[in-house]
Order: sequence, then C-alpha cells, then structure tokens
Amino acid sequence: MPQIRFEDLKAEFKRVLTDRGCEEDIAELSARLIAETSLDGVYSHGVNRFSRVVDYIDKGYIHPNARPTKVDGIGSLERWDAHLGLGNVTAKLAMDRAIALAKQQGIGCVALKNANHWLRGGTYGLQAADAGCVGICWTNTLPNMPAWGAKDRRIGNNPFVVAIPRAGGHVIVDAAMSQFSYGHMDGARRRGEPLSVPGGYDDSGDLSTDPEAISRTGRVLPIGFWKGSALSVVLDLVATVLAGGRSTFRVGQLGGDEYEICQVLIAIDAQGIAGDAFLSQAVGEVLADLKASDPVDPARAVRFPGEKGPELRKRNLQQGIPVDDGIWAKITSL
Repeated sequence: MPQIRFEDLKAEFKRVLTDRGCEEDIAELSARLIAETSLDGVYSHGVNRFSRVVDYIDKGYIHPNARPTKVDGIGSLERWDAHLGLGNVTAKLAMDRAIALAKQQGIGCVALKNANHWLRGGTYGLQAADAGCVGICWTNTLPNMPAWGAKDRRIGNNPFVVAIPRAGGHVIVDAAMSQFSYGHMDGARRRGEPLSVPGGYDDSGDLSTDPEAISRTGRVLPIGFWKGSALSVVLDLVATVLAGGRSTFRVGQLGGDEYEICQVLIAIDAQGIAGDAFLSQAVGEVLADLKASDPVDPARAVRFPGEKGPELRKRNLQQGIPVDDGIWAKITSL
C-alpha cells in the first residue's frame, strides 16, 4: 500500500478536478478538503470516495463551478441553494456564513438545498470549532437504510455532527444514523476484515459483522435500533423543511444516485457567550473525568470523541497517507 505525501495527494485531486473544468479556486479548495480528510485518517470519506465525485461530475450530477447563493432568510436563519456544486465546497461556504452570523447574533444557521454529498461531515464541525463556535450540522441522504421493523430501505443514514471548541484538539462526534457508514463498510470489505460489532443483517436475516453480506442485503442496522431509526426521520424532516428541498423520499425518486440533498449547518458562538476561561474549564474537567474511567482493557485508555484525530494527522504528515493500491491506480489514471 503506497503512502502518499499530503501535498502530492492534494495536487493529484486538483489535477483531476481541473481537467474536469473546475475553476482554480474551487479545485484548490475541494482538493485541500479531501486531502485533509484523508490526512485525518477518514479515508472512507476522503481518498476512497474521490473517484465517485469524479463519476458524478461526468454524469452531470455535480456542477463543478456552481457556488451557493442565498434565496431567503429570517434573522440568523438563512436558506441557500447549492446549485449542485461540489458538496465539500458548498458545505464549507455555508458554514462560513453560519459562523459569520453567529459572530454577529450569537447563532447562525444555513440550510442548503440542491446539495451534493459533503464527504466528511466532521470537516464543517471542526471548521466551526476553529472559529470558537459549537458546530452542529447534518445532511439527509438517499434511502439507504430500513426503518426499524422493516426490510426495505426507505430512510437515510443521515450523518449528524457536533463539535465543541477546545485548545489542543476539539471534541467532535461525526456519526451516521447507521451503526457503520457505507464508506466504513466498504473499507472493511477491501481489507477483508469483519466489522467490530454487528452492523446489519445477512441474507438469512441474521445480525452480521460481514460487510459484504450486509452490503448485499442493504439492511444496515440503525444506531440504537429504533432510536436511530427515529432520529433519521426527524433529521430528514427538519433539513427538508428548513432548506425547502428534497426529502430522503424525494431523493429516492431521482433514480438511485444521491444528489439534490438537503443539509443544515449551525454555528453557536460558544467563545462569545461563555468566555475563554469558562469554556476551557468546563470542557477540560468533563474530559478529565472521562479519561479517569476504569477501562475494560487496561491496555486501551478510554478516549473522548475526536481524540484520535490529531494523532492520526501527525502520523500521516510524517509517514504519508496510506492509500489502497487499486484506489490510487484508479485516481492517477483519471
């Protein structure tokens, strides 16, 4: 497995995007965000997904030079149209606006319609945290998960992100409403590894850790069983209503590919309302108490959400970003 330098990986992404007609600034931004996602160890939503982004450009689902525009708003809540632009670019620009609103009014919310897959949702939570804000964001998806008690897929795994600013490394949760994202399962399948816990049902209707078997049935398991199923539905409804776009149901009518989705990006000025001293104290003492937990395995310390990210970034900067041979060959041939 080759280990690619960050700058080389970004340059390769930018080359391909530019060849597809992307303007310089958009290609640079999108390539950097995808490379940073890979640098942080989230390969499933970075380098591993890049070929699908290119495929969607070729199919016309992504309009590579489209930029989001505001279409409506009430106070600190604004409705924007992504115009089918590159998903990571339009989400980043929407969170920029949410942060600006938060710095003016304490809270900012931008709801996007006609968006594409934003790749790693955690990117935009971290973006808010870098600005001293709590970041909350989520997206709906195509129908890719059965509701609790059902066999057929009618709801989305609708990833949800919360980030809290912290000096030395932010606290962040970036979680799909399925036990494992499809990207994570695809990575495990490529490596020939089982999932760490059951992630769905096999052909016999039994819970399984085999990502290949789960992908065949499409019966992924919602987090918390019925609770994850319910959360998926309400996240979809809120995003649809705020953005004025397509629900998961309506995205499913487009024919099986995922585009024209809705996203919500919220920033809350935690630094402004709490002050640096209290923010640092409150977050620090909670994490210190968590880290003092009695671990099940003494060799594995209890981690707080997002703790592993800076460690992976440092290692990948030093050693290079590991990329699957087949994926790298496909990207370089584009």
